Amino acid sequence: MKLVTFSRDAAMSIGVFDAETKTICEIGKGGAGGRSMLELIRGGEPAWSEARGAARSAGARIPLSEVRLEAPLPQLLRNILCVGKNYRAHAAEFESSGFDASSQKEVVPQHPIIFTKGSNTVIADGDPIPASSDLTNSVDYEGELAVVIGRAGRNISSKDAFAHVFGYTLVNDVTSRMLQGRHKQWFLGKNLDGFCPMGPVLVTRDEIPDVASLQLTTRVNGELRQNASVADLIFDIPSLIEVISAQITLEPGDIIATGTPEGVGIGFKPPRYLHSGDHVSVEISGIGTLSNPVV
Repeated sequence: MKLVTFSRDAAMSIGVFDAETKTICEIGKGGAGGRSMLELIRGGEPAWSEARGAARSAGARIPLSEVRLEAPLPQLLRNILCVGKNYRAHAAEFESSGFDASSQKEVVPQHPIIFTKGSNTVIADGDPIPASSDLTNSVDYEGELAVVIGRAGRNISSKDAFAHVFGYTLVNDVTSRMLQGRHKQWFLGKNLDGFCPMGPVLVTRDEIPDVASLQLTTRVNGELRQNASVADLIFDIPSLIEVISAQITLEPGDIIATGTPEGVGIGFKPPRYLHSGDHVSVEISGIGTLSNPVV
């Protein structure tokens, strides 16, 4: 299923998106305020089966043109778990840029580098990225595949990891490079309000049997900047789930942003930062395109 969170007539709901007809089958209506995407995920297999059944029914469909798509998970359970320097070529470009303030100075990390982004950063497909709020004028893009957890677990082995995955979406880990370097850590530079576009859809795991075959691209004003296979991850999805869950109990609705490939703005000399009037699009085959203007 391709799931969406959407607003219509000032009410938020969730539904199954049909890409061919550009319509939505609403599955979140009912109850006080309706059902959220997080509630659906936490409902487990019974709720997922119900959603699949509703999507196969001949019920009414809402045209995409009549709704506003929100981020698939606009209300986060916890901060997004993000992975730094997880593509070899990007690790090299980041190390050579002079902006790497992490304690791990090796070009290719021996262990995953984990940081977080808060719920204040999440915006939807089409929402403006507020680059003007960064007074250092050093806003950069980072297109990424994000994994959404469906089953809770602690000490999950890599061989069992995919059984805990609900699905996949896209994020843009927008970053103030000067703040990232100035404060000798990554949190402040990556947690400005509106610095994590997400969406537009959440695709369930069964729709993507081989996630490593996916191709990620990022374009700025139509120019191709990033182009890499998910197979190029240094630490693949099962490895990340194993490492993180050894320390933290993963819960349904948790999000892991798996890292960005080569081609970010600081990889150019001079750096090519985002400015008002720019437009960034992140695309992953099989999931969709996340597009945002910059203001």
